[in-house]
Amino acid sequence: MNAERLIRMGMRMLMRKGMRKGAQIAASRGKKPDEMTPEERQQAKMAQETARKAQKTARVARRFMR
Repeated sequence: MNAERLIRMGMRMLMRKGMRKGAQIAASRGKKPDEMTPEERQQAKMAQETARKAQKTARVARRFMR
């Protein structure tokens, strides 16, 4: 493997991790679970599931658009 491929692979991994973390923060509105009420925790969990489903749908759509 050449250096460019390794750098690109590392950047993709970091971007993927960053996107997931950003989705989690957006779903929980920046609060930690112990600071949330039970209703907020449930809502954050549902938002994370919705984000996961959207990511999966986007992946499938990209596969079909090739």
